[in-house]
Amino acid sequence: MIGTTVEWYDFFLYQSAAALVFNKLFFPNADPLTGTLLAFLTYAIGFGARPIGGLVFGHFGDRLGRKRLLVLSLVLMGISTFGMGLLPTYAAVGVAAPLLLTFLRLVQGFALGGEWGGAVLIVSEHTDPKRRGFWASFPQAGVPAGNLIATAVLAILSAVQSDAAFLSWGWRIPFLLSAVLVVIGLWIRLSISESPVFLAAAEEAGKRAEKEHPPVIEVVRRSWRSLLVAMGARMAENMSYYVITAFILVYITTALHLTRSTGLNAVLIASGVHLVTVPLWGALSDRVGRKPVYLFGAVGMGVWAFAFFALLDTKSFWVITLAVTVGLVLHGAMYGPQAAFFSELFGTRVRYSGASIGYQLASIAAGALAPIIAVALLGGLHSTVPISLYMAGMCVITIIAVLLARETRGASLTAEAPHVPAARVPTDEIGTKASPVTT
Repeated sequence: MIGTTVEWYDFFLYQSAAALVFNKLFFPNADPLTGTLLAFLTYAIGFGARPIGGLVFGHFGDRLGRKRLLVLSLVLMGISTFGMGLLPTYAAVGVAAPLLLTFLRLVQGFALGGEWGGAVLIVSEHTDPKRRGFWASFPQAGVPAGNLIATAVLAILSAVQSDAAFLSWGWRIPFLLSAVLVVIGLWIRLSISESPVFLAAAEEAGKRAEKEHPPVIEVVRRSWRSLLVAMGARMAENMSYYVITAFILVYITTALHLTRSTGLNAVLIASGVHLVTVPLWGALSDRVGRKPVYLFGAVGMGVWAFAFFALLDTKSFWVITLAVTVGLVLHGAMYGPQAAFFSELFGTRVRYSGASIGYQLASIAAGALAPIIAVALLGGLHSTVPISLYMAGMCVITIIAVLLARETRGASLTAEAPHVPAARVPTDEIGTKASPVTT
């Protein structure tokens, strides 16, 4: 969880900076909304690199182990984020500034692409199946924790500095502080043991000494349905999160003409609640199943999308905070059980690849485009109703995907295809029969 918190601190720091700072420092010749749109385009490029990271890290994670790749992802993320804090602005070096920013964002996205799969798998594969939803949700809680820290640092700097000082040098401090967090995360990750499930699978594969296809090929050939389920399940969860936490900063400052502190503090409070509720949703999925909890979050988010902007339009800080908090609690109902759910969809030899690729490919269509589409809809139609419809449409996709999925609660992770009953898995396809799923 702490290592994941560090990674997401770095990633979300860019998100907040794109909404508040980068449009002015790296795209100063554009009008405010266009500058923000350009800043979010560099933000989206990081998402484009995430599936590549998921593919590369997934391949080697399934071949070499989860631990080594987790350490590498943290180092890459730390270097790229620290480098952002040292970047010259457009005023100093011209067009080279946004180009350098884009390159470092690509490195960030590549590193994060391999982070999620390794983090949730090393927990899932260490854990008692009866409480897997609860324990596997802790790396998920690293997302709101990272956002909480990033937003808190920016909110503090925004409160104690003038706008001129913050734009001049204050924005660099959070990026440079990431070096301290990376050292802590590395110390923890170097001390953990490799996944026992992976070690057992690697030993068994060594005994068979058979030629295996690359994990990504095996995923597409034998687990494509699970891959589509994972991607569909991500749509509402990923898209809604970035509208609630990133686009809100644009909407509050440009459309409602409120201070950036209003948005930052609302997200700060809501992220604290989100941090607590994510493991609670994961624990509930151990009792009632992954699907009911996930569906509750998707349906709830589809309805809340229409109340969300109406509450923001009141311009009341506490009403805005309520809107963000309820949105993130509903998001947590999808995100809490997600780690265990996705882990249980794939067999051990392709689990890192399958979970990472499904998770990260969906992030391009969902999270990467969410702030861009929202800004474009707002600027072109001057109404938030199309944005609410956009959110609701993504929720429909997620609801369909989850309804088509098999309940995975209690699945054995030692089987090669834990989501399929043993009687339906031919022995000659996977080398060994899968254990039946207990639900």
